[in-house]
Amino acid sequence: MAAAEDKFEGKRVEILKTAAAAFRRRGYHGASVDEIASALSMTKGNLYYYFKNKEDILYACHDYSLNLILGVMDEIRREDIRPDEKLRRLIVAFVHLIIDELHSTALTLDLQALSPSLLRKVVARRDRFDRGLRALIQEGIDERLFAPADTKLVAFAIMGAVNWIPKWFNPEGPASSEKVGRTFADFLVAGLLREPATGGSPARSRSSSGVALPARP
Repeated sequence: MAAAEDKFEGKRVEILKTAAAAFRRRGYHGASVDEIASALSMTKGNLYYYFKNKEDILYACHDYSLNLILGVMDEIRREDIRPDEKLRRLIVAFVHLIIDELHSTALTLDLQALSPSLLRKVVARRDRFDRGLRALIQEGIDERLFAPADTKLVAFAIMGAVNWIPKWFNPEGPASSEKVGRTFADFLVAGLLREPATGGSPARSRSSSGVALPARP
């Protein structure tokens, strides 16, 4: 029974990844269920065995991605490490999700295409991530690792920077998700520190990975 359930869930994720690629190329409204099914060598009827309709696929894309990032966030917050390292790990995981899961589209797909009930579910879970991110920033401020700051604005800055990645990231380019994640984490965390780890001005310090962000293709 468990094997059958795992196979079913594995197929759903495969469909989500293919659908996300189609959404990225053509937009949510431009991509058809026929196109998604064809890319998987499935009939539309077979695809409907796994999802009720295209909106169901869109919701599942958000739900799957949020499950991943919220799970990672909960694990990181339980770890006995400094707040700056927690935030660094969360940013790296967030970048990995944006780039490697569901072809950079999951958290940037059109929410307004969802029905009000599904939209409320997604927004509630996004708000949970926002609250967790702010709590990590506040933890760093309380421990005097981070300079005093408006946690809401800092959280928005971090989420905005990472959510913008699909606008410029080129999978064929020289930067891997690991490299981008490391660079973003270095830069974003350094901007919060009371004193940069290597001395000098945080604005001048280079990423410890020594990588520059890739140019927009």
